[in-house]
Amino acid sequence: QVQLVESGGGLVQPGGSLRLSCAASAFTLDRYAIGWFRQAPGKEREGVSCISTRDGMIYYSDSVKGRFTISRDNAKNTVYLQMNNLQPEDTALYFCAAGREWRGSASSSDYVSWGPGTQVTVSF
Repeated sequence: QVQLVESGGGLVQPGGSLRLSCAASAFTLDRYAIGWFRQAPGKEREGVSCISTRDGMIYYSDSVKGRFTISRDNAKNTVYLQMNNLQPEDTALYFCAAGREWRGSASSSDYVSWGPGTQVTVSF
């Protein structure tokens, strides 16, 4: 059974950084697009970033562009999301997900396997 597990969330002050990890079991991440999504209380799930496999295409939402960086370590079967200059509006439950194919997408409907999420809270 495909499993994804996120880690690295926590409480950080505004301006701080966190690195989220998405580790996979039962399949190799480099065959599928991996996306990072977040959902804050009372809000819809938002596509934050994704990375495709064959062409290496990377997407960032406008809200995180220039602050977040997605990367993949195939040897560790892990995808990372480096988050810098975090702001209170970044507070959310962050999920990683594996896509149906190699091409990435910002739409959650294009992803079939999801992790349980890791909480990121940005506050003084």
